[in-house]
Amino acid sequence: MSRHDHDHAHEHTGAGHAGHDGHDGHGHGPGGHSHGVDPDADRRWLAIALALIGGFMAVEVVIGVMAHSLALISDAAHMLTDAVSIVLALIAMRLAARPARGGFTYGLKRAEILSAQANGLTLLLLAVWLAYEAVRRLLDPPPVEGGLVLVTALAGIVVNVGAAWCISRANRSSLAVEGAYQHILNDLFAFIGTAVSGLIVLTTGFVQADAIATLVVVALMVKAGYGLVRESGRIFLEAAPAHVDPDAVGDRLVAHVPVTEVHDLHIWTITSGQAALSAHVLVEPAGDCHAVRRELELLLEKEYGITHTTLQVDHVQDALLSVGRPGEDPGADPHCADAHGPVHREGPHAH
Repeated sequence: MSRHDHDHAHEHTGAGHAGHDGHDGHGHGPGGHSHGVDPDADRRWLAIALALIGGFMAVEVVIGVMAHSLALISDAAHMLTDAVSIVLALIAMRLAARPARGGFTYGLKRAEILSAQANGLTLLLLAVWLAYEAVRRLLDPPPVEGGLVLVTALAGIVVNVGAAWCISRANRSSLAVEGAYQHILNDLFAFIGTAVSGLIVLTTGFVQADAIATLVVVALMVKAGYGLVRESGRIFLEAAPAHVDPDAVGDRLVAHVPVTEVHDLHIWTITSGQAALSAHVLVEPAGDCHAVRRELELLLEKEYGITHTTLQVDHVQDALLSVGRPGEDPGADPHCADAHGPVHREGPHAH
């Protein structure tokens, strides 16, 4: 690598070194962005919600067995996943607050993504079991105590409203916290369905209503579980945030004068709400690399909300750094003969 290349690369990745005007856009000061939830501010609300959910869940299991109601038992199972998601969120908050050290250069911020994925998988597995039991009870329904089901479901509605309010007070930018919040909302809808089934059983004797309510809960569990697994999976696979199109970002960057080419563009998510971007940018020979870098960082923050950036900016005249240009031998480029992803240039180009 040439000295010119080394100097620019160092300036755009050395945020912590005094004396360089280059930085990676972390913004840890007052004008920076938040890296996940604030454990001190949110832990109390999560703990209160956990106490409400855990206490009522134990009571509901007992009543569900007494009333022979699979709907109540399925609601309790759903509440168990809610409680687990809150516990995992609390653990993830503690881990994410630890400073980066050693081989964990991002710290343990992805602990919340692990908890979200575990919670999603648990929801899907429970949904399979409850669906099997619901179908079995539709074919051979046991007697159900409609009065107990109705009263317990109404109490569950009150508890879930309280728990949802508590978690809404926490920072829902965390995928783990948001997952717990969405689960409790789903549980609230499930309790409403269970209350309706209890009323139907009590007034008409149609005991299959209990199993039908269970299938509604199953549908909600599958929806929530799939959403968590999908979102956490995107983060683990280093996909760009769902609201960001990397090709559009590359085209926007190359449209900025005096940029002539953008390649090796990578956009990924470190943890919930914390997107990161890196790219190699080539500018016209007379362009000011440092000024372009600062302008592109502001552009990315203003238009895409990406503040964690690492941009390497060089002049296009450096033969060693021109990548994939027409008529050139790609093998002659020791820097990146095979650019990762499309090469963005002015005018029409393949994506």
